[in-house]
Amino acid sequence: MSRLHTSLLDHNNPFLLTPQSLYPLPRRVSNFPPVSVSILSSRRNLTVHSSAIEQRPSNLGNLIPALATSAALLFLTLGGVRSSVCFAATSGRLPPAVAVLSDDTLVDHQPVQDDGEDENEEMKAAFESYKSKTYALTVPLRIVALRNSVPPLWIKNFIQSQGKRVKFRLEFRATLEDIFSELSTTIGKGKITSKSALGADLVSLGDTWINFAISKKLIEPIQGVDDQEWFHTLSDKWKVYLRRNNEGKSDTKGKIWGVPYRWGSMVIAYRKTKFQQHNLAPIQDWGDLWRSDLGGKIGMVDSPREVIGVVLKYMGASYNTSDIDSQVIGGRNAVKNQLDVFRKQVRLFDSANYLKAFSVGDIWVAVGWSSDIIPVAKRMSDVAVIVPKSGASLWADLWAIPSVSNVDNEEIGGRIRGPSPLIHEWIDFCLQPQRSLPFQKEVIAGASPLALDNTNNTRVLDYEILGKNKAKLDTNLIAGVPPPDILKKCEFLEPLSDSALVDYEWLIGSMEKGNFGIMCKLRDCVSWALEKVKVKLL
Repeated sequence: MSRLHTSLLDHNNPFLLTPQSLYPLPRRVSNFPPVSVSILSSRRNLTVHSSAIEQRPSNLGNLIPALATSAALLFLTLGGVRSSVCFAATSGRLPPAVAVLSDDTLVDHQPVQDDGEDENEEMKAAFESYKSKTYALTVPLRIVALRNSVPPLWIKNFIQSQGKRVKFRLEFRATLEDIFSELSTTIGKGKITSKSALGADLVSLGDTWINFAISKKLIEPIQGVDDQEWFHTLSDKWKVYLRRNNEGKSDTKGKIWGVPYRWGSMVIAYRKTKFQQHNLAPIQDWGDLWRSDLGGKIGMVDSPREVIGVVLKYMGASYNTSDIDSQVIGGRNAVKNQLDVFRKQVRLFDSANYLKAFSVGDIWVAVGWSSDIIPVAKRMSDVAVIVPKSGASLWADLWAIPSVSNVDNEEIGGRIRGPSPLIHEWIDFCLQPQRSLPFQKEVIAGASPLALDNTNNTRVLDYEILGKNKAKLDTNLIAGVPPPDILKKCEFLEPLSDSALVDYEWLIGSMEKGNFGIMCKLRDCVSWALEKVKVKLL
């Protein structure tokens, strides 16, 4: 088949015969402009564009004669040329132009107006203006604390950290018993004043009082502790000990009813000059209190848990023995015999007066809580204070929220419809590592709760300060903390079981009366606990 000569496709060739040259047609602007198609590879969509390009319309009525004439002439002149090619060359209608656009081609170059940007700018400007304004808003925080348990530096630093927004009131009571008694009396009367401890946002409570406070609904659980940073700084030992059920008993799934801010241990203090004058060996453990050369020279607190606890530790048992007959060699009778011997060794059991007798030299040995003994020992130059090698009981002062759910008053002291929102700020402040400095300097007796776990990285000890304090007080305590090997043998006093309460009542009842009527007092304490509390010995 012969090829069509290129000149025949040239519309400017004067020798090319077309239907238009034979039958001229009028030119018109087409009402249907050509179509361009944009193929977008990512979406596979078709975009249609229009352009005002003139096209020649086809006249179907004149097209057939023109085709016939053109075909005849071409056949005569070119011989074997296909009529279809001639038709294509002589057609007066061109196919519509198709334009393929790339993905980067912009279809519409006109910018899109975004009305949201102006609104966002206005909102930002309004928010910045709001933040720049100051409001006269103060948040009250009222705390009733045990006297000499809160370092004065804490008060100053907390007020500085909160600025003018806090209205801070800190009141003190002489003893933990005073605070507990005030809570009980006030809630019994149902009348609360602005000076009442029950109307405070937080109060101090001893860990051995917390069970009865819970069971009598004197305090309420602290809400949202899992979301607070201070809670995660406490060791697991604290978390396990603090969780209690609604009856005040230990419960791993219970709530947190109190947060510690200081703690310590039972200690033994003795007059070194008296021991040297009589060639007595220094005291190192509980067994030394049974020495005959110390008979009648010992004074001790009048707590049944501590008195019987010392006997149990001497016999190799735990403070928290739940069944004496099955857990102690010799059972209750063996414990009773040792308790009788110990009672004869002790000149007085009196929490209020034993340190006075120790200061004036009437007794040479004092057994009590470190929070009581250390301040007295620091004022005396010849006193040594030790934590027994076999371990001792631990105590803790806690922050607790008084319960006012049964009180109808809309405004209760400094509280309105609940505790202050600053309670978590205060608790977090008390548990910061830098708050341990007053304990290290022995301004306040005790230790930071962070120091209970020796593996806690947040425990920071200033050894220069410790070295200076070491010369002032002869003790094996380190910044108020027992040595690590002894601390492992120490234990907090857990609520006694019902069977243990019966054992304690029997042991106290079997003791002979001693000086100052202490045995009567011990029996009264145990009987009252059994009849009224039935949960915890004081």
